[in-house]
Amino acid sequence: MNFERRLELRPLVVTTAIGLLFATGAFAQDMRDTIVHGADEEPATLDPSQVEPGAGGEAVIFHVYDRLLTVGADSADLLPSLATEVPTRDNGLISEDGLTYTFPLREGVVFHDGTPFTADDVMYSWDRVIEMAMPEGASDILSDKIAEMRVVDDFTFEVTLNQIDASFLYSSVLPMTASIVSQDAVEANGGVAEGEPNEFLSGNPVGTGPYQLAGWNRTENLTIEVNDGYWGTPAFDNVRWEFGLDPDVRVLGLRAGEFDTVETDPSYIADLEGVEGVIVYGEGLLLEPLHIGFNLNIPEGVLPSGDTIPLDFFHDVRIRKAFNYAFDYNAFVNGALAGFGQVNPHYVPIGVFGYDPEAPIYDTQDLAEAERLFREAGVWDEGFTVSVVVESGSLFEIQCLILKDSIERLNPNFRINVAGVAEAVFDEALAQSPVEYAMWAKNGDPAADPSAYLETYAHPDGEWGEVHGFANGYADPEAVGALIDAIAQELDPATRADLIGEAQRVLYDDPMWLIGAQEGAVTAYRDTIKGMVIQPLWPRPSMNFALYDKQN
Repeated sequence: MNFERRLELRPLVVTTAIGLLFATGAFAQDMRDTIVHGADEEPATLDPSQVEPGAGGEAVIFHVYDRLLTVGADSADLLPSLATEVPTRDNGLISEDGLTYTFPLREGVVFHDGTPFTADDVMYSWDRVIEMAMPEGASDILSDKIAEMRVVDDFTFEVTLNQIDASFLYSSVLPMTASIVSQDAVEANGGVAEGEPNEFLSGNPVGTGPYQLAGWNRTENLTIEVNDGYWGTPAFDNVRWEFGLDPDVRVLGLRAGEFDTVETDPSYIADLEGVEGVIVYGEGLLLEPLHIGFNLNIPEGVLPSGDTIPLDFFHDVRIRKAFNYAFDYNAFVNGALAGFGQVNPHYVPIGVFGYDPEAPIYDTQDLAEAERLFREAGVWDEGFTVSVVVESGSLFEIQCLILKDSIERLNPNFRINVAGVAEAVFDEALAQSPVEYAMWAKNGDPAADPSAYLETYAHPDGEWGEVHGFANGYADPEAVGALIDAIAQELDPATRADLIGEAQRVLYDDPMWLIGAQEGAVTAYRDTIKGMVIQPLWPRPSMNFALYDKQN
């Protein structure tokens, strides 16, 4: 629209027209820019009940839907969203017995289809997830924890849990699966059927979020536009995701100005540093510790033929600690991760609630202490050979090669065989229970609450505790389990934080993993984007486009 020409010819008409455009939001829409993002993965679905945790669809769901609670850019603290308060015992929204959570809801909110938001929509959304129970989704975060849900009135929703769960708000209310959908839209387009996807909602999200879907050209791109009726702070610009591009193409596109933001990792930073118009962002850390696992539950006769270790090799805490002391953390962080990372050798990641920065860590290679422990454990003179299985060509393989170099330099009688295999072979090896290797390397699954990490990666009766036989190695497995259970049930934040700090100290003294680092939350973007920030608690790529302002 040529406003200058119309202004010369018909000033009165134009003034009226501009006023009308501002009133309807059409003028703002015309004047908006579009942020172009080079994405890593196209969504398989945009339905919260069906989306797989960590999959590409979560990033779009994050922008077009709201949840009851959210987290801001600067901390892991929970914030109100569609709920007007974060439930605590102090504000009376968590019952004295710790089982019932009450959510006062925001009034005056409307879905993208114009229907009003009420407590019935919350009840419907969560019931729908539980009833559909899609195998690729995460319905268990609600179904496994909730005993009862109740609509108290139009703007009050109540949930009663099966048992006290201090992680509930982070692990069940915050994830994309708990997004609130329009009941009217779903019922008008197929409704709910147990075990069956809703094809309409898979490609036509109807939420209350700051964006709404504008178009999806499968295998090519997806566009979201600013929701002018949003109840909160409005977004600045529209966004277009571009799909089907390998990392090299995304990097070249960013350099050429075809993309404003891209998904990348530290290995590509050297190609972007110093490029005119490009800014490298390296603040914050991913919540996916890069680990090497110790197996304390090795079956007879399964180890690779060259391995010489006894089956109870890692039962000895001195050997597990010696491996931690021997690892060259500096080489991994400043070499493989290009300086974008931080050492954290226990399973309470930096950035989640309760992390204690004063707790001890293995952050510096200490070969003298490693030698002392190996000698004390009686393996120094005879030596050993042990294999670690890992996906070929991955960052995890580099971590294993650094361990190999560290251990073999320490003693010529020590051998680490890095068994790099194809991804499918590695996945198959890791799916065995027990695992038929003494060591393996990967990264942890991201979570928002420390209990998810502690129960999965540290509890003697947890997922990996059972597979790897942690009870065979902990000095006091019952005490470790009781401490982690207490963290899961403690609702007082200060007390819970103290318990988490205690767990960090216990896991330092009795390590079940070698954690090389937490990888940095690294990205690169054009300098026309203002307000860039990354929050690892947001879905990958941990960006909130509503906060970014493209200024050409």
